[in-house]
Amino acid sequence: MPGELATALRSLEPALGALEGEPVALDGGITNRNYRVTLGGAPLVVRLCGKQTGPLGIDRDTECLAAERASELGIGPPVVARLPAEGVLVCAFVDGVPLEQEELRRPRVLGEVAAALRAFHAGPPLPTAFAVFRLVADQRDLGAAVPADHAELLGIAHRIERALAGHPEHAPVPCHNDLLRANLLRTADGLRLVDWEYAGMNDRYFDLGNLAANNGLGDEDEHALLAAYWGEPATARRLAALGLMRFVSDFREAMWGLAQTVLSDLDVDYAAYADEHFARLRERAGDPRVGAWLARAARES
Repeated sequence: MPGELATALRSLEPALGALEGEPVALDGGITNRNYRVTLGGAPLVVRLCGKQTGPLGIDRDTECLAAERASELGIGPPVVARLPAEGVLVCAFVDGVPLEQEELRRPRVLGEVAAALRAFHAGPPLPTAFAVFRLVADQRDLGAAVPADHAELLGIAHRIERALAGHPEHAPVPCHNDLLRANLLRTADGLRLVDWEYAGMNDRYFDLGNLAANNGLGDEDEHALLAAYWGEPATARRLAALGLMRFVSDFREAMWGLAQTVLSDLDVDYAAYADEHFARLRERAGDPRVGAWLARAARES
């Protein structure tokens, strides 16, 4: 058992009960180390936070608060304990599997995800912002091998930020900000969203664009997502905003990968992750619809 985990468990046992069996490392974590453990007969997930995660846009107090709110809404697992000084968060274990892309495209499932996001977005403000446009600029200075076209891509991001500014649908709301497939779990009790560490105030369209980009949604799926989220057929402006935010989502993922090559000590090929998302980002930047999306978003703001 890793020493950091053993230390955390010793601190947790007086309140949660004795460890039963051996901890099991959970696959899929690319920021933290996660373990399934049984304490006092209860199956739990103990999360040991990654090192130097502040530059990634993570605030641990906000993460805990967001996870608690998600649990209250019935869309996330309960928070069981926290050791702030040690960077440890303990949640109830969710017995579920990530949504497959084809499953997510089913109208009922897409509607369930949209309803969960809408409910969280409607909640009270979170204490910190997930300032995605600032992050993709600031992470340029972390010392990673930033590609030569970063300034050009950042220029497009700034144009998107200006185009969306001022419209009421883009006012900051509580967001998840990390809607990878691994964080969308199908359980016997319904959908659960996990891993709230990037939660913060942001444009709701970042969550929608992040969901679409990370789960390979097509044009018809985007129409269905917006219709489910807003409860009415997708408008041209909303489709434009979603298309633009897919660019911002891939920019964030690409820069996150570069930052993690410097910050993280996990055995993950962050450079390959960055390369994949830079490729998607450049493809989106070359989409002939981008100019029309910017014009429509700005004109109707």
